Formats: sequence, C-alpha cells, structure tokens
Amino acid sequence: MNEALLIAALDGLQQVPKTLPSKWFYDTEGSRLFEEITQLPEYYPSRTETHILRAQAGGLSKSILAGGALVELGSGASVKTRLLIDAAPHLALYVPVDVADEFLRDTSVKLSQAYPGLSVQPMVADFTGSFALPKDLSDVPKTIFFPGSTIGNLDQEQAVALLSCVRAWDGVHRFILGADLVKSADVLIPAYDDAAGVTAEFNLNLLRRLNREIGATFNLESFRHEARWNADESRVEMHLRSEVDQSVCVGDAHIQFKAGETILTENSRKYTEAGLHELAKASGWKIDAFHTDTKAWFAVAVLSPV
Repeated sequence: MNEALLIAALDGLQQVPKTLPSKWFYDTEGSRLFEEITQLPEYYPSRTETHILRAQAGGLSKSILAGGALVELGSGASVKTRLLIDAAPHLALYVPVDVADEFLRDTSVKLSQAYPGLSVQPMVADFTGSFALPKDLSDVPKTIFFPGSTIGNLDQEQAVALLSCVRAWDGVHRFILGADLVKSADVLIPAYDDAAGVTAEFNLNLLRRLNREIGATFNLESFRHEARWNADESRVEMHLRSEVDQSVCVGDAHIQFKAGETILTENSRKYTEAGLHELAKASGWKIDAFHTDTKAWFAVAVLSPV
C-alpha cells in the first residue's frame, strides 16, 4: 500500500472540484508514456525547446562552471540534457532528480555508459516539496536545469517557493529554465489531446496506478480524458471526466461522481516574457538571457541569483 498516494488521493478527491496531484503521473509506465508524448507531432514543446537548446548550447554551456555540477529537476529520460553535456566537457557531475525511482536509475545507467568520464549521481526526490541536495555537493558550483515547461505545472505560489528553495542552496551559479509561452488555443489543445490518444492513456494511467497501489476501484472505461484552455488563468487543464453517475472506493471512502464531473489532474501554465521576469524577481533571481524560437512559442531563460 502506497500510503502517501492514498493520503494525496483522499485529500484531492474529497475537494470541490476534485483534483489529483500531477506528480503521481510518473510511475514507470507514466514516465514511459510521457516520453512517447514528447515525440508526438502535436506536442510542439519538446521539439521547440530542443531546437532552442541545440542552437544555444554553446552559450548555455558557459553557465556551467569548470568542475561543476548540473542538477536537473524532473529529469525523466534526460534526453535534452545530453545537448548541454555534449557542449560542456568541463562538467564534472550530473545530478538527475526525479520521483520515478526505477526509471531514474535506468536512465542514469545509460548516461553513465554514454559518458564514462562524467559522474552521474541520481537523486529520488519530489522537487515540488521541500528537499535538499546531499551535503557532499555543498561546495560544488551548481547550475540548475529545469526544462520541459514543467514550471507551468506549478501555480504561482508553488513556482516561487521552488525557485526560492533552489536560490537558497549553497553554490548555485545559474538556473536554466524552460517555459512554454502563451499562444493560440488551436495550437495548445492538440498538444494535450493528441490524435493517437497517447495523452489520454497517460492521464488514465493515473487511475490505473490508484487501483494498483492503493486498491481503488476506478473503472477506466467510465472516464474520459479532456483538455481545456483556461484563458483567465493562462493555462491548459487536463481533466478526467466521469461519463456516468458512479461511486468509487478509495481506501475507506466512497467517492461519488456525477456524470460530467471531472478530476483536475494537471495545470500547464503558459507564460509571457514579463510574467517570467516577475517570477524570477519574486524568488530572488534575475533573467540574464531569454532565448525563443522564431515563432516565440517557447523560451529558455538563464537566471542568475540576485
């Protein structure tokens, strides 16, 4: 029994409206599905950010000090990270941080094999909560890498808290941040509701995980994936919509659903350049460089501590 997941599920599903924290997407299957999503034709964030990183890799590598560490939050398969590693032969240590233990360790083994001269020190942690790096990294100059527009999954308070937490670490030199920018809903919605149904499967996998790890009784056939653009909050929302009136057992609770009622599983905020400057200022950083693609769909910003 995954007690932490049970507590989170009961807390979120007994709220109005119902919610589930997006961090629980990433079991081994969820991590695999997300990597598949990043390869979909509709999912522009990954390929656009990759294009920016490839074009700017030489300049970004200057944000990494000789003998320093690159600490990646929510590292996943560390695909984009290789662009920075390739451009920074002076990098001594890579610290991927992720909640998916097995997936993280498998990725770390592959990276160690690909870069035998690089020390890879994986860290299983939830970066959305309070966490600290190992003490033996205190004196190592660190560059933080947070790609994938994952910052958009956090509300303003959570985003400020995370950046402030990182700002307080010893030896932090720069913060390389990937953020998705505001654009037409005609581009946004297909990125979160692809024609092949991979994002739907990714979303529904969260219910499958609840059934497996805490003994919940979700019937996946009676829920449907739904993506919405919330213009007032400047975010894409992912929901799981109940198709029928139903009751689901979660622990000792019976969670009632009306037909059409949804569970909010993820927010993905879209930023403006001004909004990112405000976020940096509120958390003790300033933006030194702001790189975008030709369509200004995505941004990679380099932050330094104030």
